[in-house]
Amino acid sequence: MKKTGQWNISYFLIIFAALTLAQFFLVGRSAVESIPYSQFLQLLEEHKVSELSIAKDQISGKLQEPINGHNLFTTVRVDSNLATELAQSNISFSGVNENTLLGNLLGWFLPFLIIMVVWSLVFRGLAGKQGIGGLMNVGKSRAKVFVESETGVTFADVAGIDEAKAELVEIVSFLKDKARYTRLGAHIPKGTLLVGPPGTGKTLVAKAIAGEAGVPFFSISGSEFVEMFVGVGAARVRDLFEQARQAAPCIIFIDELDALGKMRGIGALGGNDEKEQTLNQLLSELDGFDPREGVVLLASTNRPEVLDPALLRAGRFDRQIVIDRPDRKGRCEILKVHIKHITAAPSADCERIAQITTGFTGADLANLVNEAAIVATRRGAPAVSLDDFTAAVERIIAGVERKSSLLQPEERLVVAYHEMGHALAAGTLPGMDPVHKVSIIPRSIGSLGYTLQRPTEDHFLISYQTLKDRIVVLMAGRAAEYIVYGQISTGAADDLTRATDIARQLITRFGMSTELGQSVLERQTPTYLGDHMLNRGDKDYSEQTAREIDLGIRALLDEAYSRAKALLASRRADLDAGAKLLLEKETLTPEEFPALMPLTPEPSTSGNPLSSE
Repeated sequence: MKKTGQWNISYFLIIFAALTLAQFFLVGRSAVESIPYSQFLQLLEEHKVSELSIAKDQISGKLQEPINGHNLFTTVRVDSNLATELAQSNISFSGVNENTLLGNLLGWFLPFLIIMVVWSLVFRGLAGKQGIGGLMNVGKSRAKVFVESETGVTFADVAGIDEAKAELVEIVSFLKDKARYTRLGAHIPKGTLLVGPPGTGKTLVAKAIAGEAGVPFFSISGSEFVEMFVGVGAARVRDLFEQARQAAPCIIFIDELDALGKMRGIGALGGNDEKEQTLNQLLSELDGFDPREGVVLLASTNRPEVLDPALLRAGRFDRQIVIDRPDRKGRCEILKVHIKHITAAPSADCERIAQITTGFTGADLANLVNEAAIVATRRGAPAVSLDDFTAAVERIIAGVERKSSLLQPEERLVVAYHEMGHALAAGTLPGMDPVHKVSIIPRSIGSLGYTLQRPTEDHFLISYQTLKDRIVVLMAGRAAEYIVYGQISTGAADDLTRATDIARQLITRFGMSTELGQSVLERQTPTYLGDHMLNRGDKDYSEQTAREIDLGIRALLDEAYSRAKALLASRRADLDAGAKLLLEKETLTPEEFPALMPLTPEPSTSGNPLSSE
C-alpha cells in the first residue's frame, strides 16, 4: 500500500535553510550608513560623533548630524599606524570586511545537518531493524508480497506429494471460482496447517498454490511478529490481516508458525508476555475472519507438538495436511523435476537413484542433484551419470573422502576385516538391505570405513526378527575382529550405540520382550526434528523393571554377537578373501566380489517372541 501524509527529512532541511538565509540578510537591516574609515577619522576630529561601539574589526556609532538621512553609521577598522600615515597623505581610505557568508552559513547549518544525517541513517536505519527505531512503522506488517509472476512456482514444480496436492486443489478452486465452489453453501477452511519434517516442501507448496491461483501471496515468518516492544506483534498481526482484506482474494502464508503459536504457559509474566499477546491477537483475527472474503490462511511447522491447542481447534486451523518424506515413487518424481535442470546421461535412471535415497526429503534430493552435477563437473564429464549420483549419496551420508589420512598397514587391515564382517552378515541374513558398496577410505564424519546398503523397497512395518538381524549386522564388525585377531578394538563404538538403541526400543517401545510383555515403558513425544530433541520425563517404572530392561538389552546384544561370530566363522574363507581384496582396491561392490550377494535365507530362530511355548 502507498503511504501518504508522512514528512520527509528534506522538507525540514529546506525550511531551515530558508529561515537561516532570511535571518542573515534581514536581521539588523536598519537605517545604518556605511562610511569609509578616513571619513570616520575626520568626523571624529570634528567632534561630530556622539556615541561609539568598538568591536575587533568594526566600529559603529551615532552622529550628531545625519549623513544621507542616517544618524547611525558603521565602518571597518584599519590598523592605527597605517591610518595615521594614510591620513597625512590626504587619501580617502576604508577597510574591507572579509566575506564570511559561507562560514556563517556552515556554522549554523553544518552541525544541524550532521545531526539529522546521523539520526536518519543510523538511528532510523540500523536501530529500526532491531525493533528500537522507526517508531512510525514499528507496528506495520513485514510480509513480503508476491504476485503470480513472481512466485515462479506451480503444481508442476511440486512432486511426490500427490495426496497433499489433491487436498490443496480445493483451495485453488475456491480462489479461482468462489461462486461455483460455494454454490451448495460450503466454504473454504479458515486455516490450513502444513505439517511435516524439514525439507519436505511446505513453503514450496504454499507458493505453488499462489502461482496456480494467480492471486497476491503474503509471505511472512512467525518470528517477524515478535519484537522487544510489548504490543508490536499484535499490531503487526492486525496490520497483516487488514492488508490481506484489501487485497482479497489472496493468500497469507505464515512460515514456522511454532515461533508465534507456541503453547501458552503460566509464568512470571503471565498474559503480559509479548508472545502471548501476539498469539492472542492471531486467535482473535481468526475468530473474526470471514472465509467468504476470499482470504486463505496457510501456515507451516515442523513442530506441531508445541503449538497451542487453541490454534488447532475447529474454526481456526480447520485442516491439517501432513507432508511427509516421499516414498520411492515420490522420490523418483521429485528427481525428474530437478534432473531437468542439469545435463544427465542416459544411465542416470531416476528409479535406480530413488532406490539408494531412502529417507531423503525433497530438499535432500535437490541437494543430491546439485552435488552430482558438481562431481561430474569436477571430473570433466560431458554429462552427469549414475556413478556421480552414487558418489553424491556417499558424500551426503558419509562425508567427504579423506585420502590424506593415512592409516598404518595394521589398522587398515583391521578396518577391512571390520567392514567385510558387516557386509557378509548383511548379505547372509534374510530381509536385510542388499550391500551396495564397501569402502575403507576414511570419511570426514570420522568413520574409517563404511558399508553402504541399498534398500530395494520402502518398508513401513518391521518384524521382530528383522530388528534382531539388524543388531547382528551391527555386531558383525566387532565379531570379525575377534575371529581374526582374538581381540576387539574401539572401531565398533558407533555400531554398539546403534545396536543398543535398537535393543532398547525393541523392549521399551515396541513391547517385544517375553519377560516384560507388551507394555510401553518409555514414551516418545511425536516430533519431526529427531529423537535427540525429545524431552523424556521421569521413568514411571520400578527399579526392578529397570533392571529387567538392562538385562534384556544385554541378552539381545550377547545373542546377536554370538550369532555374528557363528555366521562369520562359517564364511571365514569369504571373510579373508574379501578383506584382502578390499585392502587392494579400497572400495568393493557386489559385482566385483560376488560373495556380497544375498544368500539363501537363514532359518528364523524366534519369529514371534510372545508366542506361548
